[in-house]
Amino acid sequence: MDRTAGPALRDNRPMDVPSPCIDVCSLNRDDVCVGCGRHIDEITAWSGAEAAVKLRIVAAARARLAHIAPQALDRQAADR
Repeated sequence: MDRTAGPALRDNRPMDVPSPCIDVCSLNRDDVCVGCGRHIDEITAWSGAEAAVKLRIVAAARARLAHIAPQALDRQAADR
């Protein structure tokens, strides 16, 4: 079995990558979900994406959330 071709295999099946969705589905002006950090194109492509693509989407989403979450908190504080 060649394990260098893609994500780890379990029981000879490609691993399933869980969705980062947290049921806080709201897009900002850049079409990025403020709940999970995925862009709308990534959300719509998720169900048909291979595990390696999903892993890249999750990594990009986490990076986006790290950037947009502090901005959202700043806006909430300013609104008070």
